[in-house]
Amino acid sequence: MIDKSDQSTGLQHPKLTLRQLSIFVAMVRTGTTHAAAAQISRSQSAASAALAELEEALGASLFDRVGRRLVLNANGRALLAPAQAMLEQAGDIQSLFKSERGAHIRVAASFTIGEYLLPPRIAAWSQAWPKSLIQMRVGNTKEVIESVAELGVDLGFVEGPQTHAEVVIHPWLEDELVIVAAPGHPLTERVVARRQLDEAHWVLREADSGTRKVADEWLLNNLRQVNVAMELGSTEAIKRVVACGDGIAFLSGHAAEQSLKDGRLAIVRTDLPKARRRLGVVVHRRKQQGQAVLDFIRHCGAQIAG
Repeated sequence: MIDKSDQSTGLQHPKLTLRQLSIFVAMVRTGTTHAAAAQISRSQSAASAALAELEEALGASLFDRVGRRLVLNANGRALLAPAQAMLEQAGDIQSLFKSERGAHIRVAASFTIGEYLLPPRIAAWSQAWPKSLIQMRVGNTKEVIESVAELGVDLGFVEGPQTHAEVVIHPWLEDELVIVAAPGHPLTERVVARRQLDEAHWVLREADSGTRKVADEWLLNNLRQVNVAMELGSTEAIKRVVACGDGIAFLSGHAAEQSLKDGRLAIVRTDLPKARRRLGVVVHRRKQQGQAVLDFIRHCGAQIAG
């Protein structure tokens, strides 16, 4: 139907299409028309034409042109979340008519979660939905939250208390942090006094780690001094260093579990308060999640609103 305001010209307003939105999202991810066209198997001229049609339909430019690169502007940032949500919803509609879900889910996880908690859950998901593709990147809590906020991934899993104006963090699992040392270390032989922990050599995660933030809070609240001997960016590196040295570490119970069972590490027992934290699922505040993402979140044992 032609709007009355256009009857004199017989022209219709340009309309949005999924093809335009998919090219727009690809351009955001790649930064150039050429790379975006290659990602979605279109010619560069077709991709440029689709972007021009989209900007005409919206009556606004979506990128600033800086040399050969496309830099997302305020209009583009406002469009990105609803565009991704619409493309995911279109994928959900297609999946209704397939015998197996062929979803592509992009996940970011902080180190402890990405290395110890998510792999078995992803493996179980892939067995149930063999055509599904899960892509996971691992980083510290700050990096995970920024990835979700910038729509670089569909969801994140974090262990730290950080937040961001563009995301919502939903509660997931509980994790207790434990103090560990090498088997045979003097501090593993009996319940240790606070003074002994004051004098110990601590091996801790880096400053932006969620585990480190919880560890710092507990250490400052319970010890008179903390002798930090090493800061390492990997839980596995910490476990190996502690297992063959005289340092002690503050680790996620989930991360330490197998090493404690194998006898490569031992618990340092104290009469001080336990250190517990709630792990969380991070989603973008303004993006409506597709059904596949919601199903994956439920598969991992969490619940969020759609």
